[in-house]
Amino acid sequence: MTESYVYAAARTPFGRYAGALAEVRPDDLAARAISGVLAKTPELDPAEIGDVVWGNANGAGEDNRNLGRMAALLAGLPTSVPATTVNRLCGSSLDAAIIASRAIESGDVGIVLCGGAESMSRAPWVLPKPARGFPAGDVTAVSTTLGWRLVNERMPKEWTVSLGEANEQLGDRFGIPRERQDAFAVRSHTLADQAWNAGFYDDLVVPVETGTAGTVHRDEGIRPGSTVEKLAGLKPAFRPDGVITAGNASPLNDGASAVLLGSADAATRIGTVPLARIAGRAATALDPQMFGFAPVEAADQALRKAGVSWGEVAAVELNEAFAVQSLACMDAWGVDPDIVNTKGGAIAIGHPLGASGGRILGTLAHRLRESGDRWGVAALCIGVGQGLAVVLENVTGGRG
Repeated sequence: MTESYVYAAARTPFGRYAGALAEVRPDDLAARAISGVLAKTPELDPAEIGDVVWGNANGAGEDNRNLGRMAALLAGLPTSVPATTVNRLCGSSLDAAIIASRAIESGDVGIVLCGGAESMSRAPWVLPKPARGFPAGDVTAVSTTLGWRLVNERMPKEWTVSLGEANEQLGDRFGIPRERQDAFAVRSHTLADQAWNAGFYDDLVVPVETGTAGTVHRDEGIRPGSTVEKLAGLKPAFRPDGVITAGNASPLNDGASAVLLGSADAATRIGTVPLARIAGRAATALDPQMFGFAPVEAADQALRKAGVSWGEVAAVELNEAFAVQSLACMDAWGVDPDIVNTKGGAIAIGHPLGASGGRILGTLAHRLRESGDRWGVAALCIGVGQGLAVVLENVTGGRG
């Protein structure tokens, strides 16, 4: 078997719910990310791309008809390039990268474009069809923006609690106080702002033109003036006496990310050297309400498959769905907090569900290139009790 490599990554800015990107369709966001990543490899003939694997968590609105294929066509890829769309909820675009890497390693294709997109602003309300025509009673329109909807009554009630309540339970289980969660959230905003100001994201983020908001260049949700004192004044969002607030959880967002993967032999066709090798990967699952803790075993398994210990890991990109679950995972790994999300995380940058996995994978590859360190881990939690992780090995040189 051959090996798979990250050659390039790009993403759009992440917009706030009902914010600057709300008027942009998810397929247009996806097409912009694809165009952005291909612009980094101008020598690559797009017809050489063997497949497009795209992530999307909703699929209920404008993203309903194989978003990957729609985005590839809108981005101008030849009609001969096939595409598929995968849904592992919050892990969809990291799953897309995992699927793409396996296709490359098996020898099926040499180059795969992967990524994901989500417009949570444009997620529609849906009406279930009645079993028979002309129902006499009222019908409720259900929002598809986030979380459980149209739940099967056979599901145990403890599995179908809200995402916020599930993480309140996680906080109870591990004794993680609100003060620690708020401090983690402030850190996310501070580091994201510092990374933008230092130019780290200049090479990763491609602007998006909108009709009324102009051109969006930067993530919309970053608040560099956040303080623990300000966050302490926010009311709990899920329990009257709870610890999770709008300030220490990821927001609702719009955005897209793209990553170009290829084999070692594909370098001549792509026209550039790779950034990182995909050295390990894993998908794991546990009880649905414990989803926030699922990255723990996923990352542990991915590292074992890569033959790497936590002591060798120099960079971690952990999607910050909630501060409490991020802290629980970091505590379980025993990892140095200073190597986690050093360019900010989802609490500040945002979490457009289907796009987040591609964001953290691209960010990790660029962090390793910047630092020269060898090993990094990208991981995220997934609603309904799953976790995904990928181990990257820096191949650009630097510290071993």
